[in-house]
Amino acid sequence: MDLKSSSFTNAVVSAMRSLYPEELADRAWDNVGLLLENTEGPGLAPVVLLTNDVTGAVVDEAIAKNASVIVSYHPPIFRGLKSITLKDPQQQLLLQLVKHNIAVYSPHTAVDATPGGLNDWLADLVSAAANDFPHVKVERTNAKPVTSAIPAGFEGAGYGRVCKFSEPIPWPRVVHAVAQKLGQRYVSLATPRGFPKGMPRGDDASTPTVTSVAVCAGSGADVLGGCGADMLITGEMSHHAALHATMRGQMVMTVFHSNSERRFLRDVMQGKLSEAVRAHFSQTASVLVSEADSDPFEVWDLNSV
Repeated sequence: MDLKSSSFTNAVVSAMRSLYPEELADRAWDNVGLLLENTEGPGLAPVVLLTNDVTGAVVDEAIAKNASVIVSYHPPIFRGLKSITLKDPQQQLLLQLVKHNIAVYSPHTAVDATPGGLNDWLADLVSAAANDFPHVKVERTNAKPVTSAIPAGFEGAGYGRVCKFSEPIPWPRVVHAVAQKLGQRYVSLATPRGFPKGMPRGDDASTPTVTSVAVCAGSGADVLGGCGADMLITGEMSHHAALHATMRGQMVMTVFHSNSERRFLRDVMQGKLSEAVRAHFSQTASVLVSEADSDPFEVWDLNSV
């Protein structure tokens, strides 16, 4: 049987690489690129589905929407597989995707590191906290450099971002600015010893301030550990990493792992990928954002159950 690569999938891969070069990914542990290829064939629609994770609900959605490519921020395959069987639920999904001729591409940390990518988007949310203080300037640097060769045009790439304010601003402004844009009603906060408990209702002289805030999408303890910022914002952080941060005098804000990433797909990646695909594919294509994708964790108020 003579199998041929899908021309649309090739166009999507080229478009993603033009936006988020795979060379910027942290190859020491990450697995990015075209992870599951599909073949050219009748009925293959030029539809891309963006998602944070490949779950059963997302696969069902991709099939229902006739998507031929899933661009999943998180790679569904992290380590080498010695077999692909129905015994493993994740492998079941891969077999289902093969059956329906759906490809999977994952950019992960390439999106994190790219200038104008996910971490810069999070840093923009932090910078917005200074909007009510016109005299305050915000300087931005990388928390951790990219150690591999950086492609031309992507100078300034790095993991995590550190925002430094020219003057201190009240910390609740940062929390509200980030949480509101992420659509988060609840966040987790870890504070240093002696820090006032509870969220202040307004700005006054007693409200603690911050002059630097570091952000990292996903699980950011390793990236942000040595940055020295007053406040660390990430998706999740382990118990011990949070303790160490507060003992260093730092404040930690977490929003759940994928909640620090998912909104970027709709706010930024969907538009950029749509435009890039048009430059690589002659036919009309659609780039959709998954409606079934969600963080596995929910906050439950047991008093209302």
